[in-house]
Amino acid sequence: MTLIIIAITAIISLLGLFYYPKIIDVCIMIPYRTVRQKSWYEMITSGFVHANITHLLFNMITLFFFGPILEQVIGPVSFLTLYFSGLIFSSLPSIYRHKDNQQYATLGASGAVEAVLFGFIVLFPFESLYLFLIPVPIPAILFGVLFIGYSIYASKQEGKINHEAHIAGALWGIIYMLLFVPNTVDHVLTLLGII
Repeated sequence: MTLIIIAITAIISLLGLFYYPKIIDVCIMIPYRTVRQKSWYEMITSGFVHANITHLLFNMITLFFFGPILEQVIGPVSFLTLYFSGLIFSSLPSIYRHKDNQQYATLGASGAVEAVLFGFIVLFPFESLYLFLIPVPIPAILFGVLFIGYSIYASKQEGKINHEAHIAGALWGIIYMLLFVPNTVDHVLTLLGII
């Protein structure tokens, strides 16, 4: 399922970026429009279009590295549920905050990708991660803490990146795993040496 999501997202994003810009106009989430025109589908479709190639690559590379492992552990149905509910949940802060702003728009799969990444972190908190800018491995849980901290800080600055979607997606990944994936709580408690 992960590879299918990557392929579909890449095709739609590339078509929108280079051949049919109307695709992005239709798929992008504009909270003002979403609320007033009841175009709630934008919470999903916005995850299949991206602002540029770099945006697309970052999201799809992250999904490529973490998605297949998580999918194998929790199963394809649970993985798809996590991914698509991650798109929806990560859209909620933007809808709430920008529902009266006609100029605000957001797009990209980042919220769902963060849900997958943090689902992975819940199951494999001590797995070593190698990052582009850091040449030494760091534990997944440390990366998660640093990522959330940075996203909270960055969300208070002006910019084009929707850090609130990153935070919401990450939180949803944790919540989903603990509430909806059997034995996750026991697994985490075992890893922490509590049981």
